[in-house]
Amino acid sequence: MKLFITAFLQVFLVAANTLFIAKCFYPGVAAAAFLVSFFWTYNVKRISIAIMKDRIVYCLGAMLGALSGVYIANLINYKL
Repeated sequence: MKLFITAFLQVFLVAANTLFIAKCFYPGVAAAAFLVSFFWTYNVKRISIAIMKDRIVYCLGAMLGALSGVYIANLINYKL
């Protein structure tokens, strides 16, 4: 479950940051960029030694994170 959550969070932030960059929303860009890198430092070591099941869980977390990140970032951008 930890792999799913860390993948979710990392890709959630990447997806949100893409929209923040497109809208030049600098506070969002700064926060998301920092946190993407922070979560990446945990993910890279853990997934490189993972078995196939863990890799699939990681990818599912990343997929859901991307979808959620775009959705939430759009909500934020429409409020600005």
